[in-house]
Amino acid sequence: MKSMTGYGKGTAVRDGRELVIELKSVNHRFLDIGMRVPRLLSCTEDTIRKVLNARLSRGHIDVYINYRNTRTDAKTVRVDTQLLAAYVKAARTLPDELSLMDDLTLSNVLRLPDVTEIVAADEDSDALIALAEEATNAAVDALEVMRSLEGERLRAALQTGVDQLAAYRETILVRAPFVVEDYRKKLNERIEAVLTDAEIDRARLATEVALFADRACIDEEIVRLKSHITQFNAYLAAEEPIGRKMDFIIQEMNRECNTIGSKANDAELTATVLLCKAEIEKLREQIQNVE
Repeated sequence: MKSMTGYGKGTAVRDGRELVIELKSVNHRFLDIGMRVPRLLSCTEDTIRKVLNARLSRGHIDVYINYRNTRTDAKTVRVDTQLLAAYVKAARTLPDELSLMDDLTLSNVLRLPDVTEIVAADEDSDALIALAEEATNAAVDALEVMRSLEGERLRAALQTGVDQLAAYRETILVRAPFVVEDYRKKLNERIEAVLTDAEIDRARLATEVALFADRACIDEEIVRLKSHITQFNAYLAAEEPIGRKMDFIIQEMNRECNTIGSKANDAELTATVLLCKAEIEKLREQIQNVE
């Protein structure tokens, strides 16, 4: 089991080029990749997405990219000679009476606005793509380690929760057979209190109790709830992504508990059903972060 929350960083260095990929992952229903790639690295975007799609199944992934080129041919200096000539020409036309010092040295004129420009050399697309693939895989490796560690903590918490739910189900199972008998006794007592001197129609009483028993029968719901708990435990032991399957099972568990609560006209069962629903809600919140 893996969590959808994590962080991973990967670095690839080759021939004076260094590319760093950082991944931050949070929960999401599907795989959603958020990435802003600088124009210089636009050739790497498809490669990065392919790696992420191949190795991750769910989660919102923010991708951060940092690139550094330390090669000697990475940058060049371009001099705008026409602009520089215009600067010099304008300086030569100034009248002598202004008493300005002529300091038009090479170092001075190169500092004039827009005379020089630092130009980045064209990058090797193939080299960048290879670096991006290597760095992204390394970042996913690191991300998966963190997601696995968090996933084990989630597995332990979910196991505790489903074990508690199973215990509540056993309480319901033990209590259920007594609900009809308690109803028969209470109904008989109420009738006797009202009809103190009259003969009670035992057949009518038996019919009424039988109708209640049919309406209040929760045997099927108890069996299905056990089946869902068993399936949930099987998912906990699985290694493949099972977050969506768990989410479905949680919905089914909640449906069975709602049905039990609506059928069983009994205070003790109702109290236990409420405990079940509270535990299911905790499970639901936790599995939102399961891949």
